[in-house]
This record gives sequence, C-alpha cells and structure tokens, in this order.
Amino acid sequence: MRVTTAVPRKKRVKRTLKAARGYRGSRSKTYKMARNTLDRALKFAYIHRRRKKRDFRRLWIIRINAAARAQGMSYSAFMNGLKRAGVTVDRRQLSELAIHDPAAFGQLVETARSAG
Repeated sequence: MRVTTAVPRKKRVKRTLKAARGYRGSRSKTYKMARNTLDRALKFAYIHRRRKKRDFRRLWIIRINAAARAQGMSYSAFMNGLKRAGVTVDRRQLSELAIHDPAAFGQLVETARSAG
C-alpha cells in the first residue's frame, strides 16, 4: 500500500500559515516564505524572553541609582549599606518604592547610610 503525506502536510501548512497571519505580502501567503519568517520570529521570541529579564533588571538599577543620587548616595554605596543592614528588598521593589513612595525610599537610604 502506498503511503502519502497529504493529510499531515496539509495540517502542517495550515498550522504554519495560521501562525503567519498578519505578516506582510507573501510572508503570510506562501508556505515557504511563511515557514522561514516564522522560524526567524520564533528564534527572536526565544532570545528576547531571556533578554527581557536583563533589560528589566537594568531599568530597575537605573531607577534606583537616580533616586539614591537624589538623596545624596551612589547606587553601589546604597546597595552595600542595605546588604550590611540586613535589608532584603529586591531591585524591582526598590524601584517601585523609588517611584511611588519616595518617603519610604528615603528611610531606606538613611538605613543604608547608617549601616554603611
């Protein structure tokens, strides 16, 4: 009995073209172009899911640094002071405090200053 790949191929092509909806021109119409574009898009999505974590950490550090310098302290001295004082607040929360609650952030700066 002869085996064909008609059904699996049609399913694969439909799945690929459905995923490529919204792409411009033949990238969403022809299977070959859609497959190449989709492979590239998925590769970048994988890379940037990891990169996003780095980018957010950099943003938080920039915000903390700006807020600490406004209080007359450098970022590294601030973080070192917090570590010596035993304050375990992560950079994300410190960044949020710096933006939304400057008074609480000021208290943390004083804690870091006295411990450092």
